[in-house]
Amino acid sequence: MNLPTPAIVAERGVERLPRLALLLLCAAYLLPGIFGHDPWRNDDLTAFGFMVSIAKGHATWWQPAIAGIPAEGGPLPYWLGALAIKALPFLDAPVAARLPYVLVLAGVFIATWYACFHLACTEAAQPVAFAFGGEAHAVDYARALADGALLALMASLGLLRLGHETTPELLQLLAVSVYIYGLAAAPFRRGRSRVAVLLALPVLAASDAPTVACVLGLLGVLLNHRSSYPEAKGQRVWLLGALTLAVLAAYAFDGWAWRAKPGLDVTSLLSLLAWFCWPAGPLALWTLWRWRRHGLRRHITVPAIALLVPLVACIAMDGSDRALLLALPSLAILAAFALPTLSRGFAAAVDWFSVFFFSAAALFFWLYYLSMHTGWPERPLANLRRLAEGFEPEFSLLALVFALAATAAWLALVRWRTARHRHALWKSLALPAGGVALGWLLVMSLLLPPLDYARSLAPLVSRLKARMPPEVSCLAAPGQSLPTLAALEWHGGWRVEGRGSLAATTCSHAVIAAGQPAPRGWQVIAHVKRPTDRSGSAGLVLLKRQ
Repeated sequence: MNLPTPAIVAERGVERLPRLALLLLCAAYLLPGIFGHDPWRNDDLTAFGFMVSIAKGHATWWQPAIAGIPAEGGPLPYWLGALAIKALPFLDAPVAARLPYVLVLAGVFIATWYACFHLACTEAAQPVAFAFGGEAHAVDYARALADGALLALMASLGLLRLGHETTPELLQLLAVSVYIYGLAAAPFRRGRSRVAVLLALPVLAASDAPTVACVLGLLGVLLNHRSSYPEAKGQRVWLLGALTLAVLAAYAFDGWAWRAKPGLDVTSLLSLLAWFCWPAGPLALWTLWRWRRHGLRRHITVPAIALLVPLVACIAMDGSDRALLLALPSLAILAAFALPTLSRGFAAAVDWFSVFFFSAAALFFWLYYLSMHTGWPERPLANLRRLAEGFEPEFSLLALVFALAATAAWLALVRWRTARHRHALWKSLALPAGGVALGWLLVMSLLLPPLDYARSLAPLVSRLKARMPPEVSCLAAPGQSLPTLAALEWHGGWRVEGRGSLAATTCSHAVIAAGQPAPRGWQVIAHVKRPTDRSGSAGLVLLKRQ
């Protein structure tokens, strides 16, 4: 029985988003941050350390390592960066390592767009037919919803930081997006959909997420088993083959590991869900409510299962934002199906909130930039020098030109959206996506120097290097974190020993964490900290063998 859908869309409501504007928006989101900064501490620096260890021949391709400590999980994400570093020797290694991940994020965008397009083409997702005609055509309707899904994905705050890193989670995100596309396109693109699922699950397993790959594969088999589309039923064999390859890849790369952590803080989880999934999360909930009578239809079940698995993984891993990252494509697709059911008042509220919030953020960034280079207003520069000791602003004409162009584009977008009433389905997400792209571009142009100074470990290694003899080539650093070891190897150029003990090392110099007593036979040379560290227990203590 065909139930009436809640989507009532006239032909004028599926106005096409201009492709040039969409491409420029994607470029403003993808390209800033490639150049001009070091790998930032924590996961980004750790992943780069594994990549450069392979590229420089310090570790094998099959077992990447930092200072002798091997990587956990599959090495596939590190191969991308290592291949780029070796293939582009004329570029700085961090820049070369980022380039394939820009293409990975672009692939996420493309897969999400086409997944939503094919789901919107299914019969159950079509809008209500009018008695005298004038309803939206199927392809135009699907294209408008796909545009909305892409805007919702770019507007998601959780993707902003994690999506611009060179970590395994980004390759996992691409694999999940391609898998969703494979399920969504099964009734329409038999060959492409089968190849998509056959590739997605093994890549996901080889990128340190084998359990997620297996659960998604099993749910996909069950979904296609009850499907009314013969093409989808025929995909079950390919899904079972993809599951087999995923299990083999996990065993080959020793990717099975228990990562569940007890003691979940519900308040922290709710806070994470509130900001990480904004604005796609609330719209996805609205979709599940408005389309509740169609809950077993393909355009709801496909993104729903791809949302459920990462959400459960996030909860099991004590509220991990990196596990929740994999839910964003499905959230964006569900959010797109909310667009035909939104009231005019809600759309206006989203528009005005976006205008005020992102305009205020842009003004804040510009004030900080003016303060850095002109001294007015005084307080931002004073705060910056107090928080980042030793930082000196550097003027870049190119960065200023890009920031001015982005600000002008934002003002034009605001004027376009507020000057007249628009009927396009995607109109409610144009300002949120444009505002996020504006904020990212301004930060990566106007405020990149102080941000890099605060987030990089290069200043710490530079201070350490100034206290060591230039002929020293070996440094013992047992017990240090992987980001610290990666920074010592990359920025310092030393051969770092991260395993064992100081008693067993042959190095003449070593570092220990601040606050630890110096072992017998070692003399304290200096205590160095990052310029932004204020705690006396932070930083490293440089030791020399007596």
